[in-house]
Amino acid sequence: MEHKTRTMKVTDQEYELLESIRNYNRSFPDGYPQLLWYAQELFDNMLRQPY
Repeated sequence: MEHKTRTMKVTDQEYELLESIRNYNRSFPDGYPQLLWYAQELFDNMLRQPY
């Protein structure tokens, strides 16, 4: 299967989130819970939420 790639500018936070998701997917099926927690934490921190 051939994957298409794109080039785009991302912030350091976005890059870190993408890498954390990739690391979690690579860990499958072992699925280290710390990697999932870390990716979710990064995502939650990036969302704009009313306080």
